[in-house]
Parts: sequence; C-alpha cells; structure tokens
Amino acid sequence: MSDNRQWAREAIRIIEADFQRSADTHLIPLPLPGFAGIELYFKDESSHPTGSLKHRLARSLFLYALCNGWLKPGAPVIEASSGSTAISEAYFARMLGLPFIAVMPATTSKEKIAQIAFYGGQSHLVKDPTQIYAESERLAREHGGHFIDQFTYAERATDWRANNNIAESIFQQMRYEKHPEPSWLISSPGTGGTTATLGRYVRYRQHCTRVLCADAERSVFFDYYQTGDASLRLDCGSRIEGIGRPRVEASFLPKVIDAMVKVPDALSLAAMHYLAQRLGRHVGGSSGTNLIGALMAAQQMKAAGESGSIVAILCDGGERYADTYYDQDWLKAQGYELAGLIEAVAASAERGEALPTSVLRANI
Repeated sequence: MSDNRQWAREAIRIIEADFQRSADTHLIPLPLPGFAGIELYFKDESSHPTGSLKHRLARSLFLYALCNGWLKPGAPVIEASSGSTAISEAYFARMLGLPFIAVMPATTSKEKIAQIAFYGGQSHLVKDPTQIYAESERLAREHGGHFIDQFTYAERATDWRANNNIAESIFQQMRYEKHPEPSWLISSPGTGGTTATLGRYVRYRQHCTRVLCADAERSVFFDYYQTGDASLRLDCGSRIEGIGRPRVEASFLPKVIDAMVKVPDALSLAAMHYLAQRLGRHVGGSSGTNLIGALMAAQQMKAAGESGSIVAILCDGGERYADTYYDQDWLKAQGYELAGLIEAVAASAERGEALPTSVLRANI
C-alpha cells in the first residue's frame, strides 16, 4: 500500500471517529397558533461542533476528496465560501493536519473570520463575490493544493440514501410525533446540496413529503427553477450569508424540488428576529428565510384543509451576526426597517394572517 493510501486510510479513520463521538442535532417544535392542526419543527443544525448545517457537508466533502485520492499530506485545502462551510472545513483540515485557505467575500462577518482562524485556517478575502471560484482555483494551482469546491460536489458527496444524512435523521426523529411523515421539508439553498439530499431521500423512501426551497433575494436559484436558464448571472452576492448564489451551481437540482419561494432580505431578517424571540436565542438569517418558507407551506395547507407537520432547517446560530443582523446601527445603515415586518411575521404565525405576498415571489 502506498504512503498516500495509508495516509488517506488513517485520515478517514480520524473523521469517522470524530463522527462517532458526536450526537445528533435536535428537532425543536415551534407551535403555530394561527394554523390549527399544523405542527412546525426546526431541525437545529447549530448544535454541530462547528455550529452550522455545513458541518455535515464539510465531513462529506472531505471523505469524498479522500476516497477520490485528491488530498495529500501537507497540501493545502482551499474552499470558496461565504463563511460557514469554511469554518467547518477548517475544523476537519486541522484534524488531519492540513493547511486551509478560505476564499470569501470581503463582507463576510468578522465572527466567521475569527472562527476560521480559531481552527487554524486562513481567510483570503475578495471584493467581488463572483470571483471566489476563480481565486480559489488560482490559489490551489499556486500552492499545489486542492480546491474542494462545495458548489460542484455538495450533491454528489452526500450519501442521500442513508449514512445519517439530514433527511434520514429528520424522519427518525419524527417517528413518534402526531404526524410522523412531514407534509413539507423546508430548506434554503447555498450549494443546493441539502435540497438535493432531501428531495432524493423522500423519493427513495417513497414518502409523500414535498420539498420547498426558500431562496434569498439576491440569488438566481428561483429564476433558474422558473425558467431553466442555467446562464443566469448576478453581479452581486447575497446579503443573507450562507444562502443564495450569483450563478447557477452544479449542486442545485431543481427537479427534486416541489416548490420554491423567493424571500426579500428584509422579510428574512424580520423572520429571523421573530424566531429568535420565540426560541429565546439568536439564529442566523437563513433560518428566517426558512421560517417564511414554512409559513407559506402552512398557508397552502390551511387553504387546502390539510393537517400535518412541517420541518424546516435552522442552519446556524446568530452569534456570528452580532455585528450585523443583530446590530440596530448596522440595520439602519443598510436601510432595513424591520418593525412592521416582524409584526407581519408574528401575525402570520400566531393568527394565521397572510404574509405580505406583494413582496414575495412563489411557485407553490
């Protein structure tokens, strides 16, 4: 057996040992008084060791790269990210003794940059968020490293049939609930890997569950879902960190999604603040996007006279956004006035009132 094969074998053992030491993430019920007979749950991915949903993805990407022979002892790992995936990958790179470089937009929160540094990674910031891919490829060439490329490999690195993926975990945890088979699963798209896993799993297991993808304002995914035009591009990045992309990514698979909504950033942040109030702790902006998606699904079920359950993803905690989404001065500087929208979200969740659909785009 070659030295590199032996190293990869030991690296896989280390990652698998770390997985065995970790518990599953929690499933948190969130009552919706405005929707009788409909139960909402949040899959709390913030309880992973690196604090977000991306911990699952990073583990899968490292195993995929190791099994493909792409990683080498001492050679750096490079990733294009808006922060959360990079934090998780820095964790696994440190575990294997590999240098790690995160290529991220210059607007990435200071807290995320600090967490990458905590795990021994470097942050390479670029002004133009559309250039993180090309810059990652350049750094990989110059340093003799590997660009792990979450946006291409997320959907294929994750085992969507089993192996404790997020879908299998949700269905296991729902077994003793009143409505054990969810009517809807709600996830926002970053790479598209999570929606691909959810959509494939429910088909493979022959569930009737539908998958709703809640997209960010500055993102092409919703329009790609509507038009099929893979050439769509934006010249700006998403303001909801971790989700939304300026181009169509290879891991985004629209045919495994049953419905999509496009949520204005202000409404996502309002829902984030409302959800934080209900849970008694801060959550990230993408969790607000997912709450809006869940409320849209609940409204559809209510109109159809359906009862059942909805499971949405709580992607990460809000500590990473203390200087942005939870800072009133920052919100004001960005032009966000959230008070009225927070009340609209509360009115929907607690009294069943319609969301301000004039500012939403939906295909549900």
